[in-house]
Amino acid sequence: MMQVINAITITTMRPAHRRIAISYESIEFHPVNMTAKIVQKLNGTISATQHVQDRIRDPMFITVRPDWAISEASVSPEKNRLSRRSLLRAGLAVPALSTTLYGGPSYAAGSSPASKTDIPSAGRPLSAEKDVLSYNNFYEFGSTKDIVSAAQAMQLHPWSLTIDGMVGKPRTIAFEDLLGKMKVEERIYRHRCVEAWSMTVPWMGFPLADLIALAEPLSGARYVVFKTRMEPDQMPGLAQIWYPWPYTEGLAMDEATHPLAFIATGLYGKPLSPQNGAPLRLVVPWKYGFKSAKSLASISFTDQRPKTFWEQTGPREYGFWANVNPDVSHPRWSQASERLIGSDERVPTLLYNGYAEQVASLYTGRSREKLFM
Repeated sequence: MMQVINAITITTMRPAHRRIAISYESIEFHPVNMTAKIVQKLNGTISATQHVQDRIRDPMFITVRPDWAISEASVSPEKNRLSRRSLLRAGLAVPALSTTLYGGPSYAAGSSPASKTDIPSAGRPLSAEKDVLSYNNFYEFGSTKDIVSAAQAMQLHPWSLTIDGMVGKPRTIAFEDLLGKMKVEERIYRHRCVEAWSMTVPWMGFPLADLIALAEPLSGARYVVFKTRMEPDQMPGLAQIWYPWPYTEGLAMDEATHPLAFIATGLYGKPLSPQNGAPLRLVVPWKYGFKSAKSLASISFTDQRPKTFWEQTGPREYGFWANVNPDVSHPRWSQASERLIGSDERVPTLLYNGYAEQVASLYTGRSREKLFM
C-alpha cells in the first residue's frame, strides 16, 4: 500500500553552506521500496518546479543506512532531521529503516560495506557541537585554540585534490567530482589529542581505503602522504616561518587501508566547517589528533617513510606512528588520562584510544618502532 504525505519540508545544503527549506507536495512513501519511491518523486518534483530548480544546483541524495550503522537519532539535531515521530503523527507507518536526506556537494548517496566488527561503538556520549566547532588546533590560522574567526577566510570553492606519486595515473580531481565517486556514511569516533583532551565526534565521510582504490597505487607504494592546502593570503598562521610548511602527515599503507581510517567531509549532519578541516580531512581515531591532517590538498604514494610536520618540529616529542597509549607519557605530561572537552571530567585513556581490538595487529611486526610517540 502506498501512502502520501503533503508538504513535507526538507532541508538541503548549498555550496555556500546556507540552508534552504523546500516544501515538496505529495511525496510518496512505499513500505516495501521506500527509497526508490522517494527518489523518483523528488526528482520529478524538482524538475517540475522551476523556481526550486533555479535555486538548487546540486542533486539531492538519499542514504539508506545499513543495519550495522550508528543510529542517526544519536547524531543529527532534531531540527535537521525528518522526524520519524512526525511521520507517524501524519499517519504514515514507517518501516524499521532509517532514511537521511542530504544535499549539496558535501555528501553522496550510499554506504560502505564495512561490518559491525570494523566499526565499534565509541562508548561515550557525543560531545556538544558547539565545543567541537570552537575548540580546535589548526596552526595555519594560529597557534591558539581561538582560530574560528580567522579560519572563515579560507575559500572552499573551488577545491581540488591532487593524487600523485607512485600511482598509475596522477590526477587532480575536483572536490565535487571526487564525492560523486564515493559512498558517504556516518561514523562516531573518539578523538584524542596529544595534549591530553578528547572529544566524541559524529563524522560524515567515506573510508580512506575507497580513495586509495580510486588512486590505483603501484605495488611498490608503502606509505601515503597527506598535505594541507597552503594559502598565505587566507592563512595568517603560515607567517610562523619556523614551522616546516606545508602541514604534512603520513600513514603506512596497511594503516591507510584499515577500515577505521576515514576521510571526513562533514560532522553533526552538516558539511565540515573551515576550523574543523573543510572540505576534506583525515580521521585516524586510534592515533593522536595531529595525525589527522585537515583541509587536504594532496595525497601522494611513496616507498619512503615521510618526515611529518610535528616529527620535523619536535622529533624528541612527536614521532611518525603516534598511536595512543596511556602508559607512554609525553616528555612534558602524562598520557594516562584525558579531559573531556565541555566538562572538567577526566577519564582514563585507553590503549589505541579504545580501538586496540581492531588495530593492534597492525603493529605486531613493528616492535622496534617508537609506536606511541
